[in-house]
Order: sequence, then structure tokens, then C-alpha cells
Amino acid sequence: MKRNLVSETADALREQVFASEPGDLLGSLQDLAKRLGVGIVTLQQAARLLEHEGLLEARRGPGGGYYGTRPDEAALERAIAVYLRTHPASFGEALNITSLLFNEICAAAAGCGDADLRDELAALAARIETSESETDRGGFEADFQDLLFRMVRWPLFELLTQVTLRFAGTREARVIDEQALAAWKAGRHRIIAAILAGDGELARFEAERSNRRAVMGG
Repeated sequence: MKRNLVSETADALREQVFASEPGDLLGSLQDLAKRLGVGIVTLQQAARLLEHEGLLEARRGPGGGYYGTRPDEAALERAIAVYLRTHPASFGEALNITSLLFNEICAAAAGCGDADLRDELAALAARIETSESETDRGGFEADFQDLLFRMVRWPLFELLTQVTLRFAGTREARVIDEQALAAWKAGRHRIIAAILAGDGELARFEAERSNRRAVMGG
């Protein structure tokens, strides 16, 4: 029962944080406990949960109290990375999610009208044929993802992708043969060509086909 009350208090406190601007004083320990109709200990436990979430900051001394904050990208990235390390089975799920969203971001990128970014994508395509080593391909993929995220602003997906790919880099690299390498190159050429042609449906199709080849091992 006590645990449920703490969770309910945390939910109510979280709503107050979201209803305020970052850095706003929400109140003292006593003020918040009275406002939410709970005891001091319950409020402290709920506040501790929000502090771990990066939503609350406790300040001592004159002008002290609880202040609403927002977690920055670095904090979110650390939290996701820790989760993946402590739940290894979730890594495959994260890869599946990023693969599905990659299909959609390729389709969305086809609608980007920024001429400079499109020129940059065309120039990037020229690097595909020289990406022979694992390091070369990794560098190309990082630059390709970065460019896609500049063409399509999806910050949450960008964060998840960055963490997943960085975590993947800590795992044993998969050695691919010449046939798989050729398939990777052809797939990336087709995706970029579809994006530059402004054909979102084709870009999605080619991204899906590329993902299927990767899952099936070429």
C-alpha cells in the first residue's frame, strides 16, 4: 500500500514538473507534502524517484526547495545504455526498432527539399564503393545516419539509434564475405537513389529489403 502511495505521489509530482518551466521552484518539502496531501517521508521517496529521472532537483539553504528540471540528452543516453547492458536480450529488440524506424526515416528523407543536404547525400553515395573495411562501412553508416537526421528531425529516434549503434560497436563485429559486401553496397546505392529521386515509397521498400538481407545474412 505504501509503495502504491509513493507511486501515486510521484505521478502527481511529475505532473507539476511538466506544468512548470525548467528551473521553477515547486515548493519546499513541507509545502509539497501539504499540497499533495501526503506525509513527509512519502514525499521524500517520491521526490527521489523524480531526481533519478532527471526531473527534480533538491536545493538546500536559502531559497532552497524542489525545482523542476528536464533530463538532458546525455542523461537519457546513459539511461538507455545502462538498460541495454543490464538487459542484453533487449539489444535485439532495440535493433529491430531502429531498423523499422530507419525504413520510415528513409521515406521521410525523400521529401526533404534542402538542396545543400541533397547535394551532400549525393556526395556521400560516392563513398560507398570505397567502403571495403568494417571501419570504412562503420564510418559511412555513421555519416549516413547523421545526414538523414539532419534531413528529417526525429530527435528521439536519433537518440535511440546513437545509443544502439554505439552499444553494437562494443560487441564482436560480424565478418561479411564479398557477396554480402556487394549486397550492402548495392542496397545503399538504391536507398540513396530513391531518396534523391524524391520517391518515399521506393526508399522505404529499398530500406526494408536491405534490412531483410542483413537479418538473413546477405
